[in-house]
Amino acid sequence: MKKLLRYFLPFMLGYKREFLFAILGMIAVAVGTTLTAHILKPVLDELFINKDKEMLKYIPFMIVAVFMLKSIGRFVQTYYTVYIGDDIIRKLRDRLSLHLMHQDMAYLNRMRSGELLSRITNDLNRIQQVVSTMIPKMMVNVMLIFTLTSYVIYQSPKLAFYFLIIMPLALLPLQMLAKRMKRYARRSQESNSDLTARLTETFNNIEVIKANSSQNFEQKRFSKENMTFFLLSVKQNMINALVGPTLEVFGSIAIALAIYVGALQVMNDEITVGTFFAFVTALFMLYDPIRILSKIHNQLQDASAATERMNELFDTHPQIVSGKESLSTVKSVKFDKVSLEYDEKPALKEVSLETKKGKVYALVGDSGAGKSSFINLLVRFYDVSQGAVCINERDIKEYTLQSLHQKIAFVTQRIYIFQDSIIANVAYGSEADKDQVIEALKKAQAWEFVEKLEEGVDTVLDEFGVNLSGGQRQRIALARALYKSPEILILDEATSALDNKSEKAIKMALEHIKDEMITFVVAHRLSTVENADEILLFEAGEIVGRGSYTELLEHSEKFQKLVNQNGEG
Repeated sequence: MKKLLRYFLPFMLGYKREFLFAILGMIAVAVGTTLTAHILKPVLDELFINKDKEMLKYIPFMIVAVFMLKSIGRFVQTYYTVYIGDDIIRKLRDRLSLHLMHQDMAYLNRMRSGELLSRITNDLNRIQQVVSTMIPKMMVNVMLIFTLTSYVIYQSPKLAFYFLIIMPLALLPLQMLAKRMKRYARRSQESNSDLTARLTETFNNIEVIKANSSQNFEQKRFSKENMTFFLLSVKQNMINALVGPTLEVFGSIAIALAIYVGALQVMNDEITVGTFFAFVTALFMLYDPIRILSKIHNQLQDASAATERMNELFDTHPQIVSGKESLSTVKSVKFDKVSLEYDEKPALKEVSLETKKGKVYALVGDSGAGKSSFINLLVRFYDVSQGAVCINERDIKEYTLQSLHQKIAFVTQRIYIFQDSIIANVAYGSEADKDQVIEALKKAQAWEFVEKLEEGVDTVLDEFGVNLSGGQRQRIALARALYKSPEILILDEATSALDNKSEKAIKMALEHIKDEMITFVVAHRLSTVENADEILLFEAGEIVGRGSYTELLEHSEKFQKLVNQNGEG
């Protein structure tokens, strides 16, 4: 509990005006509740025993005033604490999502997307209960305990002694329950992440599942995760359910003793009936905030585990950091004896290449040969293990990531379409210029189908672009690359889903603009790179052959073998 308070109170103190109103509301609730007990004394002593008619005129107004004070205070406290809590969570969610998007590709590839989704949503929802509900409730009930305890001591120190000595004994079993609660809460949250990850994987691969009729197989895997989560939730609820009964047992003993001793004092005329009933009422009122506080303490263990999991994400920091220099133009790209390792496994071994603007460089080779690793270094998804990648004779680590990526357009084999309009998809990440978007669509041979759509470039695409064909999605992705007028263009099988006519048209369009950029083409179909200025043949992380298509076909046995494997010989 202390850790959570230390963590979140600085956030809450950032809302000084709102926090002041919330505190005033809490004080009003605490004072009003205590006065509710205190008002019983004049009601019993003055009205029912002394039959004071003058007091009868004021008592109803006093009762209404006390309850109005409580009600207004509760409204003010609830409104401002919920506002503060929800806004803190909004800011945390913004910070966490931005923090994760800045992490290295290596980290993001290791983490399952479903687990990240669960931590940003489920874990933060648990934390939201803390800052919006639990901490405010705890503060109100601490104030109530203070005011009511002060009142019962004021009324009768002797009677208060029995209650205040026995009730703290309940803290021992409650602390044991809290420790178990935190352990199960952590396991439950991890299980919830597994469950979300399983669902995300299922729906991301639904085509494969349906094509193999493996719905039952996937359901068994999901059911196993679901049952684990269920059993952990049951254990959590069981521990939570034990808090009330444990507290009631100790509370009943304390109250019974206090009533027994108090009744004897009334019989011996040591205290009045009004004093005794005011004391007992305050005692019963005191039990309620203690019970609520104990329950909150137990529930905070769930939020404490979620906060620890959130901080684990905040404690991760990217290894690939932005440089300080801005890249204004690209004249040349150089790979100087570059090596790359993934988890100590070599992916590239002393690869060298010098490129110039206006040239097309094709990367070919079997899967796993190192082509993607080569490209990943250029966009700084990864950094070199040895050697250097240079632009304009300067290490790319010196340039800011934003200026570097502004000059690079990367069209991957996997097409990314956002659930937004075509114009927003093409102009993604920058302000949309309709004329420029249409020009990019024309260059990508996409305008021919976009202009026929009822809403044209304002047509909203479904998730993953499922309302377009594979070839149409690929052309939208290509238009997005051309829209930013890149100086480095990377095409990773960017025309693989196109028909021959569209592919030839795009190749012609790229031919017209290639002088403005350096083009890298990752290709499996060798016929698509016959006109490349230089072909790089990769094998086991090394460039084992380079030259034009004709030169390689004539002098490289490995290239000849690759051509024959593709049935293009």
